[in-house]
Amino acid sequence: MQLSTGGNSPSSAYRELLVIEKVNETFLKVNCNQGIAQELNEFFSFFATGYKFMPAFKRRQWDGRIRLFNNRNNGLYVGLLPYLKSFCDERDYDIEFSSNLELQEEFSFQEAAEFSGEINLPFEPRKYQLEAFTHCVRNNRSMILSPTGSGKSLIIYLLSKFYNEKTLVIVPTVSLVRQMYSDFKDYGYKDECKLISAGVDKEFIDENITITTWQSIYKMPKKWFDQFNVVIGDEAHLFKAKSLTTIMTRLSDCKYRFGFTGTLDGTETHKLVLEGLFGTVKSFVKTKQLIDGNTLSDLEIKILVLKYSELTRKAQKEVKYHDEMDFITQNNKRNNFISNLALSLEGNSLVLFSFVEKHGKILYDLVNSKVAKGRRVFFVFGGTDADTRESIRAITEKESNAIIIASYGTFSTGINIRNLHNIVFASPSKSRIRNLQSIGRGLRKSDSKTKCTLYDIADDLQYKKSINHTLRHLYERVKIYNEEQFDYKMYKIKLET
Repeated sequence: MQLSTGGNSPSSAYRELLVIEKVNETFLKVNCNQGIAQELNEFFSFFATGYKFMPAFKRRQWDGRIRLFNNRNNGLYVGLLPYLKSFCDERDYDIEFSSNLELQEEFSFQEAAEFSGEINLPFEPRKYQLEAFTHCVRNNRSMILSPTGSGKSLIIYLLSKFYNEKTLVIVPTVSLVRQMYSDFKDYGYKDECKLISAGVDKEFIDENITITTWQSIYKMPKKWFDQFNVVIGDEAHLFKAKSLTTIMTRLSDCKYRFGFTGTLDGTETHKLVLEGLFGTVKSFVKTKQLIDGNTLSDLEIKILVLKYSELTRKAQKEVKYHDEMDFITQNNKRNNFISNLALSLEGNSLVLFSFVEKHGKILYDLVNSKVAKGRRVFFVFGGTDADTRESIRAITEKESNAIIIASYGTFSTGINIRNLHNIVFASPSKSRIRNLQSIGRGLRKSDSKTKCTLYDIADDLQYKKSINHTLRHLYERVKIYNEEQFDYKMYKIKLET
């Protein structure tokens, strides 16, 4: 989606002037006339994803647009300054800064390499990791797009050590709090970190580095956030937008702010909010490069398109989405096919589902009823506590033929499983983030594994010219595979004769 433009360029005889002042580390103030403020309000607005289905839009209480320029006080996120410059360039408006907003730190790639040597890392960082680290230090803020398996926790560690100030590292889940701390220890961190999750005291922090879930701190007062000089958001795409903006707004004096994510959802809304809060998105390596460079496992994608009888397809013609999902997830033949597939695969396998009661538990019971004696089967969903999830992850690292049946929400993001050989998409999804993050679970290499196979299960319920919802979801996934340059093959399987 492109930002709206609107407005005609003024003649060369008269040029409008915008004076930009920095209110704090979160907001700018744009001093301009009312007409330009209205243009900015339009320029920095866009329709929210799925706005037509939202109650407020249906009640005509909201026009469906998200606005990042506040026309009440002419406020704009600091991270959107590059877009503000583009706005002025397109219209031949002059722009003037009341304070220096463009100061870059002098920090070279060579200095980054030397620093990484000084802190006695157990291994040498990869070139792209040092490039990302260099970019962050030079700019004081940035949003780094770093795919799963690229080692973004090392970049986060380098930043934490470099600034050596009170640092707040924010992650989306309790599992990732522990995992980040474990990674820091592996990199050689000798001190203690403050680890915050539900029920942990957060008032008194003596440690230099605090690692926390965003859910644990978004209600804390501004005074609490004032103690931090560095903020780093990991898996930032998963933060609830309102909570993230609340946290980052309260960190008004925090100069150094960096966001990391493996995936963006492709919508302008998502990207601009994150850029406004952290800084411009920058990428230094892609998943395909990591695979080709032997950093990640090879990936083989097998798309299994299940074909249904004409009678079934006719009965499902033009049904609503949730009715189609009920049919798919509770279809006995389909669930037997998935359970038999999981049991037939060699190596550790992860079967991902969307609905716990009406799908996940059914698959778990089917697999458990057929599994050979001695083969371990695990079931993980939102109700599984963090300690159990971590123990299952650790056990799987040592297993060679286990099956994990897990919800997308618990095992699609952030969890490191180096010894995972197969992934099965048991539930259809068109989410770019969910699909790429799920694939990322299987791309980490281990001594016993150099390849991961994804079994993408799709359902062809098309009847004449009526294409079913989840088949359209497959088209979206194929589009993602093509964009990421992943190789895939499609297989048609008759589920009903």
